[in-house]
Amino acid sequence: MNLIIVESPAKARTIKNFLGKDYEVIASKGHIRDLPKSRFGITIDENNQLVPAYSVAKENAATVKEITTLAKKCDTIYIATDEDREGEAIGWHIAHAIKKNPEELPRIVFHEITKTAINHALENARKIDMDMVNAQQARRLLDRVVGYKLSPLLSSKIQKGLSAGRVQSSTLKLVVDREREIKAFVPEEFWTIDTIFKKDIEASLVVHQGNKLSKLSISNKNEATSIVESVKKDSFIIEAIETKQRKSATPPPFMTSTLQQTASSKLGFTPKKTMMVAQTLYEGVRTPDGTSGVITYMRTDSLNLAGEAVEALRETILKRFGAKYLPDEPKVYNKKAKGAQEAHEAIRPTMLGFTPEIAQQFLKADEIKLYTLIYERFMACQMNDALFEQQSITFRGSDNEYRATGRKLLFDGFYKLIGNEDKDKLLPTLKEGEKIELQSIKPEQHFTEPPARYSEASLIKKLEAEGVGRPSTYAPTVATLSSRTYVSIEKKQIIPTEMAFTVTEILEKNFANIVDISFTANMEEKLDEVAEGHVDWQKLLSDFYAPFMEQIEDAKDKIVSLKMAQPLGKNCPQCGSELLLRSGRFGTFVACSGFPKCKYTEQVDEEGNKVEAKVETSEEKCDKCGKDMIVKSGRNGKFLACSGYPECKNTKSMEKQESKTSEIPCPDCGGKLIWKQSFRGAFWGCESYPKCKFISKFEPSTIKCKEKGCSGVLAQRVYRNKEVYECVKCKVRTPKEEIE
Repeated sequence: MNLIIVESPAKARTIKNFLGKDYEVIASKGHIRDLPKSRFGITIDENNQLVPAYSVAKENAATVKEITTLAKKCDTIYIATDEDREGEAIGWHIAHAIKKNPEELPRIVFHEITKTAINHALENARKIDMDMVNAQQARRLLDRVVGYKLSPLLSSKIQKGLSAGRVQSSTLKLVVDREREIKAFVPEEFWTIDTIFKKDIEASLVVHQGNKLSKLSISNKNEATSIVESVKKDSFIIEAIETKQRKSATPPPFMTSTLQQTASSKLGFTPKKTMMVAQTLYEGVRTPDGTSGVITYMRTDSLNLAGEAVEALRETILKRFGAKYLPDEPKVYNKKAKGAQEAHEAIRPTMLGFTPEIAQQFLKADEIKLYTLIYERFMACQMNDALFEQQSITFRGSDNEYRATGRKLLFDGFYKLIGNEDKDKLLPTLKEGEKIELQSIKPEQHFTEPPARYSEASLIKKLEAEGVGRPSTYAPTVATLSSRTYVSIEKKQIIPTEMAFTVTEILEKNFANIVDISFTANMEEKLDEVAEGHVDWQKLLSDFYAPFMEQIEDAKDKIVSLKMAQPLGKNCPQCGSELLLRSGRFGTFVACSGFPKCKYTEQVDEEGNKVEAKVETSEEKCDKCGKDMIVKSGRNGKFLACSGYPECKNTKSMEKQESKTSEIPCPDCGGKLIWKQSFRGAFWGCESYPKCKFISKFEPSTIKCKEKGCSGVLAQRVYRNKEVYECVKCKVRTPKEEIE
């Protein structure tokens, strides 16, 4: 009898299905031995080396006992944990927990959980890689040192319950720095000259009076007006017509970061959800041939693909799409991630015959969405590039030069599979040297926009580009910032809280290296060198530990406690607890000593005198309790709120609600459609609400949507300065001219 030890029960069940009675498969359920939760768990020996005190947690004792009992009955014990540093270390800890020599246990690895992969792994067992184990130990101890020494300091100086971390704090600084940029941003005015020549050719002004124009060249209305008058007086000829062919390259296969980013933008999945669904697909789901893993390992920063998988894919592309969609040679992609080395293959489906069409019968809704994304990206990465014809026309006047561009899809290539959202923009047939007249010209004012806040996807992209963290840490890092209330996520934007600014400012002044992106990225590179056997892990730890502990001791005296508060001898009007005079990043304020249960605060001036908040009154009365309505400001602007709050929580929009009904009946129930107002904006809604819950931002028409399986109707709207019809249900947009 042989024993195979994996990490998850789902993986154990899948592997057990592939093997006969000669094998037992059991799951460790992750780490079964680790640093203790209740204490530091690290000591310094006589050689100044950091010695971890690993122990088996109570909740893991039963699992260890079960594995130990099985191990005694088996001839060979295989360690089959995940193929990365974490998995290597888990296997090493398992060996110690069951009183076995790690160097004597065969270690098997696989990128996919299929029968072929498991059998191949059993035939090619190796030993546990101690360099990888030591790299994981170094990371674990570094994070423990920072977390257990820095977090209590922040809690004692700022607020109870705060945390800091090596990757967490540098990531938070990225978010805070972006918010600082946004707050410091000063909009710049600029103007564009929107010009249309005859035959509806949209063109951009690129040269005026011999000067090349950039986005911000026209800075005010007077300059714009002057240019418009100059253009109106000018006459134009077609100076040059250029046609070039341009390829749109196939996308590379997914690795962890790009899968999380694409799933966020296309499916609306959070990174955490993406990894949970991918884990299920990797560990095993139902298929026509029984339970099997249908994607390769999902924590990877590699773009490599197995040769046999690529060959099988090329045969599939040839059969499904034909020879013109298949490149002469397989495409090879280079890994782009800084320090990429943790895994050996990109994320791909394990069985090409398990198509998304077949998978729909076996997978859950979220699983089929993510599986389709992975399947199609893998197939697209080995198809031919798309080919476009790029068109450019230059219109020359005496003082001005315009340029119009267009493009036409010549060969769809990989778009044949994944689709192409960009429509062709065709230019009419013209001849060089012929005159052309203006059809219309209009100056338009604009203002520069501040940089966008990070989304979860764009933050992960930034972390990857900077070399901060690794595939297994991206999603947990973002989730930790949110759970610690350092950030809030609204409309997919990551917004730092006031506490995030406070903590970051203190860390910048006292622990600049901890929040420095380059320092954190450099530490990741050193951990990579440990995994490769080039750096001693204990030297890496000792080089960090001594200077860091000096910083901790200095900071205990340097950091002025924000918790220090002066009792005022007054009681809180809301809960009766004592009021305290506190200091915050925006100055002095009065707060209740019962915080966080009571959040009462008062604004005070520099001398500590209470500043009464100005209340903007309204002539309207509350239609629920009859009290005065007052003007308040919220996320979406000003609104009316009852002065009797919190007893009465009635609110009302300040915008005058235009009472009107549509001539078009409700598409769902045939009732009247009424123009309504809410704090989120105006919309068309059915008068039969809540029985009928139809809503639409745009007035619907009677034109039915032609998308397969959609029962919606079209609404006319403007999208990107063009008139389109948009389905009120599936949101598919169609140009107005195609409908009418």
